[in-house]
This record gives sequence, C-alpha cells and structure tokens, in this order.
Amino acid sequence: MSITTLANTMATANGSGYLQLRGVGKRFGETVVLSDLDIDIGEGEFISLIGPSGSGKTTTLRIIAGLESPTTGAVLVDGKDITALLPNERDFAMVFQHFALFPHLDVFQNVAYGLRIRGMKKAEMERQVLPMLERVGLRELATRKVGELSGGQRQRVGIARALIVKPRLLLLDEPTGSLDTKLKLAMQTELKALHKESGLTFIHVTHNQSEALALADRVYVMNDGRIEQQGSPTEVYRYPATRFVADFVGRNNLIDGTLEHGSFRSAMGTFPAGAGAAQLPGGAGTAVIRADAIHLGAAEPGAASLPVRLDALEYAGSIVTWFLRGPAGPLTADVPADDSGRLDPQIGDAYEAWWNPDDVHYLRAETRDGLKGG
Repeated sequence: MSITTLANTMATANGSGYLQLRGVGKRFGETVVLSDLDIDIGEGEFISLIGPSGSGKTTTLRIIAGLESPTTGAVLVDGKDITALLPNERDFAMVFQHFALFPHLDVFQNVAYGLRIRGMKKAEMERQVLPMLERVGLRELATRKVGELSGGQRQRVGIARALIVKPRLLLLDEPTGSLDTKLKLAMQTELKALHKESGLTFIHVTHNQSEALALADRVYVMNDGRIEQQGSPTEVYRYPATRFVADFVGRNNLIDGTLEHGSFRSAMGTFPAGAGAAQLPGGAGTAVIRADAIHLGAAEPGAASLPVRLDALEYAGSIVTWFLRGPAGPLTADVPADDSGRLDPQIGDAYEAWWNPDDVHYLRAETRDGLKGG
C-alpha cells in the first residue's frame, strides 16, 4: 500500500484528526515550564513549534505524545480528552533527534519492530516494510546494521519506523539536529515530500527557525513556556507580534524611537514612516527592518536612508551579510552576492544604507502589539 493510500484510509477511519491543547500548564516542582497553552492543529497540517532552549517546545511535544502529563489543562483529539491515555494508546508516532534505534538489529528489523510487537506475521511485514524502505531510499540497505549507516540514513530509518505503524500524527523532535548542513537540507526536502504525499499531521519541534519557516504550514513561536505568536511562516517572518519574535525570527534590525506626524524619529535619524504607520497613534515604538529589506548604494526617491560604515562581512552562498555601523548603533543588511560584488565592499568604508518605508513593521512600545507598517 502506498503512503498516499495509507493516509486516505486513516483519514476515513479516524475522522478529522483535529488536535487541541486547552489551558495546558506544566510545573517541575516550583519551576513553571508551560503556562496556559492553547493550541489548535487541523488534520494534515505541518506545524512547527520554535523557540530558544528552555522555551517549553519539547515539553509541549512530550505532553502531546503522552510522555509527560500536564499539571493543568487537557489534550483533545476530535473533541475527546486523551490527557490520561498512555503513549501507546494515542495512535501517534515520534521521531527523536538522536534516532533511538536498536543497534543490534538491521534496518529491516528496526523498521518492522512496531509491526512485530503487534503480532504481525513475517510475510505481511515484508509486504509493508519493503515498500516503505523503497520510499525512503533504503531498500538496498535492508540487511545493514544501523551502526554502519550515516546520520542521514539512520534518520530515515527512524522516520520509516514511525510511519510503518500508520500513526494518526507524526511528532518530530529536532529531526535534523544531529545532521550536518548538507544532510539537513536533504532531510528537510524529504520531510516536506513525505508530508505532502502522506497527508498526515506533522508536529515538528526545532530551534532552527529557517527549517521551521521552510517546512511548516503554521508556526508557533514559544518563549518562557508561552506562545508569543502563531501564524503562517510569512506572517511571523514579516509581521512579528512582539519584540521577542522580531529579535528571534529572521534577521531584523530593531530601532527604538517615536512615531510622529508620519515620521519615525530615533537616535539613528528621522525617517518617513510609510503610509500604514502614518495612520497609527503617535508615541514610542520600535521599527523592525528586515536585513533583506536594507539596500546599499544610492537611495531611491522616497526611501529612508542613513550613513553607515562597514564593520564586517559574512559570505553565505548567494547572500553576503554586511555588518554595518550607523549613527547610533549596528545595522545588518543581507545583500545578494552579485550586488555586493558590484559595490566592492571594503572594511571601514562609508556607504549609504536605505529602505522602502513601507517595508518597515512597527511595534508599539507600551503594549508590544504588532502593527503592520505598510
């Protein structure tokens, strides 16, 4: 049976597959790890939970899996409270960062393990496991011991082992955390393809924001055990709701100042604020300017600009990051490599940095509410 057929069968049998966390909190002694979480996940979604270490994202995943019990609140599927169910009663599967494979078993035996403990006969296991190994590119390695595999191959064994038991949800705990950069990108492509083909609900935990933005349908940004913002990757990236999100997601420049009469006044200078910001009440706030929205060279008509000096460069493929020094602090610009080359950057030289005022997003200082600036 193909993964697509498998997913369609499960969707019919299991209903909507809708998962909710309602008022979920978690304490370890006096330490509050999660505070009153409300999360809604639709069937077939790819959800990423992101945040720094200690933000509570892995604890949230473990509560969904049944590996931890919440101190308060409930976990529901299709409106049914499953909080008290054991992990093996939830019909979920989990892929761990460090694989959690059996080193004394070969690839086939690792993938078939969940079927074997359910009492499936050998012939039927082969009918299910071999096509799954084919799907993840491991059929030729079926008899290879997992200790002889590369990190990427072992991760694919873990994913195949999780999928073979036909779970309702697939939980992914830092699935590429142990892989090098090249393998990370390859595994991200594989995960996206598996999600699209299977139609399963994926819940993915990572501290790697670029991975989350590339893979997820929706992103939950966590901080200190709370949800700071949830939305599509584009919404979270372009319109952060809080200063924390603006500082954590993407590479943003944060400039504190005051919105007044269509202008933004700051220690960096006074700039046109853009049409959207002109309609907002004046007052203290923060301008959030993406690094990829800052340009170098002669400013276009109507642009905001300021003089800068080049402190350092960082080359990353098609993008060169310019670390700049403005009148009152640092700025960062992500410049296409071809454009950077034409500018012939020299450390210590002076340049003009500029941006379109409508590309600026504003946060009100008194509430930290996100306000779209364009």
